[in-house]
Amino acid sequence: MTNRISPLAPFRNDIFRTIWIASLASNFGGLIQAVGAAWLMTSISQSVNMVALVQASTSLPIMLFSLLSGALADNFDRRRIMLTAQGFMLAVSALLTVCAYFGLVTPWLLLAFTFLIGCGTALNNPSWQASVGDMVPRDDLPAAVALNSMGFNITRSVGPAIGGAIVAAAGAAAAFAVNALSYFAILFALFRWRPAVQESRLPRETLGRAISAGLRYVAMSPNIAKVLMRGFAFGLSASAILALLPLVARDLVGGGPLTYGIMLGAFGLGAIGGALLSARLREFLSSEAIVRLAFAGFALSAAVTATSSEAWLTSLVLTVSGASWVLALSLFNTTVQLSTPRWVVGRALSLYQTTTFGGIAGGSWLWGAAAEEYGAANALFGSCLLMLAGIAIGLRFSLPEFKSLNLDPLNRFNEPLLELDLKPRSGPIVVMIDYDIAEEDIPEFLKTMAERRRIRIRDGAGHWALMRDLENPTTWTETYHVPTWVEYVRHNQRRTQADAAVGDRLTALHRGEQPPRVHRMIERQTIVPGHYERYKRPVEMH
Repeated sequence: MTNRISPLAPFRNDIFRTIWIASLASNFGGLIQAVGAAWLMTSISQSVNMVALVQASTSLPIMLFSLLSGALADNFDRRRIMLTAQGFMLAVSALLTVCAYFGLVTPWLLLAFTFLIGCGTALNNPSWQASVGDMVPRDDLPAAVALNSMGFNITRSVGPAIGGAIVAAAGAAAAFAVNALSYFAILFALFRWRPAVQESRLPRETLGRAISAGLRYVAMSPNIAKVLMRGFAFGLSASAILALLPLVARDLVGGGPLTYGIMLGAFGLGAIGGALLSARLREFLSSEAIVRLAFAGFALSAAVTATSSEAWLTSLVLTVSGASWVLALSLFNTTVQLSTPRWVVGRALSLYQTTTFGGIAGGSWLWGAAAEEYGAANALFGSCLLMLAGIAIGLRFSLPEFKSLNLDPLNRFNEPLLELDLKPRSGPIVVMIDYDIAEEDIPEFLKTMAERRRIRIRDGAGHWALMRDLENPTTWTETYHVPTWVEYVRHNQRRTQADAAVGDRLTALHRGEQPPRVHRMIERQTIVPGHYERYKRPVEMH
């Protein structure tokens, strides 16, 4: 019988515990601000679509800028990035407080402020989520992700209700002021944190190349691609409940800001239960089964919310949607982190956030427009049908099983001694590797080479090809290009322990007395005689 890891194990780490507690305060303020913004919009605009756009304006920057933020998280000091993001959100929140206090907020100005706060969140999130893997051991990572979800939803269970009370008693400006003050706790915790910085001998990637590397890695990682697809479908359909909840509170159950806060609290309470159940469910159910359960739970909640006129019944089913929310999103997040090495984890997480929050932003607009045209109840019924379709997607694109790969660097590569004096940016570099393969081993060799191709391209190689010698049919040559020598070194340093099995299988299939021979060459272009002179000759004017 294997030892079970306690769901509270990450709290043994002082750094994680301190920042987790500080995040509680920050999340508490953020939720109070969200209640204030949503309810303020219902007061200053009669447009149902504008109310739904409050959530969309917060989610849209995460969709637009997360990939850039992920590239920054993988190439710069994550602590400094988080300090910058938190300081920016503090300044925006303080300015929003002042404008609300003096009655200067218009619907579009409110959306602009919430958009800017969303920009700060987009900058902060990839660095924060990638830093979790720096704070806790890899075995504790699933529990740490679940604790982060639990922490957010602990505040969600009480924060919105308190936010509703603050808005009802003192107005939206007071809610915005509480949020501005809440940033000081996380700023203090980050100032105290001194993470170990791993120095690299290689120059930092440019942002364009880093973004391209992240996109390429995810595109060549089928398990991550499935998570992105399911995350988008979940965000698109599940966003209906949170986007339309102010209208549910006001129109379907006839409540006010306090009712809205209590309903959000019920959602958060269910999310805490989902976080507590997550580890136990993974012992009995597959990842795909848990995701289908989450889609089904949201569909049920949306259907009941659309038909209920009682606040207590709506709040009860919102606990189901809260649990479903955490079960799905924490599983998506953990799967991405456990499927990604540290050098690209920020970009992989940012792409996950881009697709999921893109679904949430698009869904918020979609369901808001549907509610404007057909009413909130019918919009919720429409989202229910889309959630059921999300279950059907799993029949074709099921999630991989929850497991942890050894994605630590392989560290087998030693930079060769070169006879030519190459600069780091010298290139293009062409690499050719010769194998001697027996006839009976060719099917296995080709199958293994297909996996080698995926790994090569995923880690930065281009123009990959496999060739067979026509005069010596047992000789096979693998060839690929990289743009510069430094990118060749970077490509080889990205190899992980999990990738070693492919290289070991190829070495075992090689029948030569010596290991497979590697040719490293730099590409050079020749000049056709007369070509240079032709372009240098002055142009005659006629």
